[in-house]
Amino acid sequence: MVKNPSPTLVKTSLVLFIIISGTVILHFGKALLVPLAFALVLAMLLVPLSKRLEKAGINRSVATVLCILLLILTFALIIGLLSWQLSNVMDDVNQIKNRLAAVGDQLQQSIASYTGIEKPQQEEMIKKADPGSMLTHTTSILLGTVLDIILILVYIFLMMCFRSHLMKFLMKAVPSDQQNKASLIVYEASEVSQKYLTGLTLMIMSLWVMYAIGFSVVGVKYAIFFALLCGTLEMIPFIGNITGTILTVLMGVVQGGDFKLIAGILIVYGLVQFIQSYILQPLVVGSEVNLNPFFTILSIVIGEAVWGVSGMILAVPVFGMMKIVFDRFAPLKPYGFLLGGLENKKSSGFMDKIKGCFK
Repeated sequence: MVKNPSPTLVKTSLVLFIIISGTVILHFGKALLVPLAFALVLAMLLVPLSKRLEKAGINRSVATVLCILLLILTFALIIGLLSWQLSNVMDDVNQIKNRLAAVGDQLQQSIASYTGIEKPQQEEMIKKADPGSMLTHTTSILLGTVLDIILILVYIFLMMCFRSHLMKFLMKAVPSDQQNKASLIVYEASEVSQKYLTGLTLMIMSLWVMYAIGFSVVGVKYAIFFALLCGTLEMIPFIGNITGTILTVLMGVVQGGDFKLIAGILIVYGLVQFIQSYILQPLVVGSEVNLNPFFTILSIVIGEAVWGVSGMILAVPVFGMMKIVFDRFAPLKPYGFLLGGLENKKSSGFMDKIKGCFK
């Protein structure tokens, strides 16, 4: 006689099935779900501003359009600043090309000495790369990005205009005794998105200033450009600012910088990261997205594996919202605890004084 499987085994199997099927759906539904996810997070950010405009007597559709225009203007300013600084870099493009050629020649010699592949063979391997296919691939990526941006803007408009209708649908979809809990979850998830994105924006602006001052002091050429780059890449936690700093170090090498310059760049990076982690992060971002460091990194890795760079950007706010949902349902509370941060410890008097100055 076959025994019935234990409840624990059934529960574990169900959880594994949900995780696997969810991952498959997220991966193969990337083209549809990524623009929707960006639109949802950004719409949550813009809803408070839209409500203020509506209270002032502005029609909801008009208020939504104004919010979207403000969002576009903000991103346009950031891109404009980067482009303006990049044009300064391009002024010295010939000097950079010569230096890159010298560095490339040294690299080829190193490859030849370590691998035995001589310089003519390396050049032949490079020539075999098909520039036409690379151009086609790049054009395809750019067109896809433009279409995704248009879709995101359309989704934001529709989500914000019809948010009351969507909320009514949610209330009809859940049992009457769960409606208050569902409403609270939606409200808190929206709060997490708003506070996280607002805090992240303030922190990125602070990083721009600190990196610009630090890079200028140590003598990095085009310090403002690399400050903007390093700060903006903070949208991808952990990985973004490291990438920006590596690019700054490489440019320092290309510019003929000595050990003193490279060491200065690394010292600036260390100081900025210390200030960010122990002062800026608690003050301007806080614990609204209360994930512990392990699951913060893990969420970024999972996001990259499923949705690429878009997943890395969305990972932290999405997992933060998941934690809120987990905390509100008794069967899922252990998972919310697992994702959550460490127990709060009493701050030192010194740190409390610093926080007091900022507050």
